[in-house]
Amino acid sequence: MRDLIIIGGGPAGCSAGIYSARKKLDTLLIAKDFTGQIGHSAWVENYPGFERVKGLDLAKGFKSHLESFDIEINEFEEVVEVVKKKDFFSVITDEGEYEARALIICSGAKTKKLGVPNEEKFLGKGISYCITCDESSFEGKNVAVVGGGNAGVEAAVELTRFAKRVYLLECEESLSADEVLVERLQKEGGKIITACEITEFKGGEELEGVVYMKDGKEETLEVDGCFIEIGSKPNTDFVKGVVDLNDKGEIVVDPKTFETSVKGIFAAGDVVDFKDKQIVIATGQGAIAALCAYRHLS
Repeated sequence: MRDLIIIGGGPAGCSAGIYSARKKLDTLLIAKDFTGQIGHSAWVENYPGFERVKGLDLAKGFKSHLESFDIEINEFEEVVEVVKKKDFFSVITDEGEYEARALIICSGAKTKKLGVPNEEKFLGKGISYCITCDESSFEGKNVAVVGGGNAGVEAAVELTRFAKRVYLLECEESLSADEVLVERLQKEGGKIITACEITEFKGGEELEGVVYMKDGKEETLEVDGCFIEIGSKPNTDFVKGVVDLNDKGEIVVDPKTFETSVKGIFAAGDVVDFKDKQIVIATGQGAIAALCAYRHLS
């Protein structure tokens, strides 16, 4: 029986692991990998202490820091179920079963993808899923945003501060975003293209164009970057029915303690019901969750 099990090896999980180790808690961290979404960012330019760092290098730094402490790590192992017992929790993975008096869930989220040719090829080479991470990299360039909801239109509006030209593409006949946002985008000179289907991304080493179908005709937008803003899915299937989730499937937490609806289960990072999903926010949440889990166990 361990004191604590942390689920997830992203920024929140690593931060929680570092803090729990420093508190001398008997901790097991279970992670499918230590790359996650951060590894999809070519460059990170908004994490304090690093003016510009590759996403993979930052992820490696988090893991290396974690491993410098006395903490047990089970990598390449996926959690499939969490079971609440009388006064402890059972965590079932694809390789075994573990028990602990408290849990911190930092399982993150999966960015929804278009699933079209060359999307993976140009990831980090023109294609991005994080406007805050990469917007400044496209100053003075032509960029596209895919997604007509609030997130997509907000991203397009934000990009007008940097980019030379901004295109917004949406597969439906009309945008679902708030009208005030649409008006703002139009006022800032953004070009909106609806009822179109993205069929391919093209280019050499870097992204050079977005190919789409509209009215039965194939068109190509010559752009240097494309932000895909069609949402994300939190990794919470294994805790459905255990802790409270919101309508997006995110874990509902107390914003002061990051404790869930179940006493002894905490959560942090992109998996929780906070609007802003950022590396620096996730690391802070992981630290708070670990400190609060320590107080709970004490």
